[in-house]
Amino acid sequence: MPETLFIADLHLDSKWPAKTSLCLKFLAGRARQAEALYILGDLFEVWLGDDDDEPSYQPVLTALHQLTTAGVVVSVMPGNRDFLLGKNFVNYTGCQLIPDQSVIDLYGVPTLLMHGDVLCTQDVNYQQFRQKVRHPLWQQQFLAQPLEQRRLLAKQARTYSQTKTQTTAKAIMDVTTEAVITALENQGVYQLIHGHTHRAGQYPLEVKGLPAYRWVVGEWHQQGAMLLSCTPSGCQLVDFPNH
Repeated sequence: MPETLFIADLHLDSKWPAKTSLCLKFLAGRARQAEALYILGDLFEVWLGDDDDEPSYQPVLTALHQLTTAGVVVSVMPGNRDFLLGKNFVNYTGCQLIPDQSVIDLYGVPTLLMHGDVLCTQDVNYQQFRQKVRHPLWQQQFLAQPLEQRRLLAKQARTYSQTKTQTTAKAIMDVTTEAVITALENQGVYQLIHGHTHRAGQYPLEVKGLPAYRWVVGEWHQQGAMLLSCTPSGCQLVDFPNH
């Protein structure tokens, strides 16, 4: 039976080699059996531009190239950590970049795909920051700086983010129902798949008086991850690896 897989929030980084190994196992194994793979943001903990020469990323880039060469269609949606993925990444891996808020036909079910951060509307400071760094002029100026300078800025931003996360109420960093409903209404669909919040599960809701569903893909850990597997029979969250 054909299968489409969805993953998100791997946050790959040299600090967590076991997680990179798990990703490589997935790309060489379970992902090869799918007809399509969607990575809904934050594949990498940080991506400073397509000239980022972080050694721990290379095996993953090679594995993605091997996966697409094998015939699996891989679509990558930049997240809040790797929004600077660009053309060189696409050319090297064979993946395609898709924009946040992409609608696909998922075995007959129109489905909205998002990273999920834009749905966290209560986090006003973050939304302002997101709007700034997604502006083409800001990105142009950032990428024009030497790589070492970008690394320093990214480290400072990460420290600030970690501090803010520890001191911000969890509810503020989650999606709001109003934002979810608005996104679905704007696209005229009744199913949403996203990541970002690390709260894997299926969340039913109502849109225009009709039942709707929000699937959240799980984050990756050193030992495993929770993937979303969709077939013509429906979707389900599955553990990887399944011991």
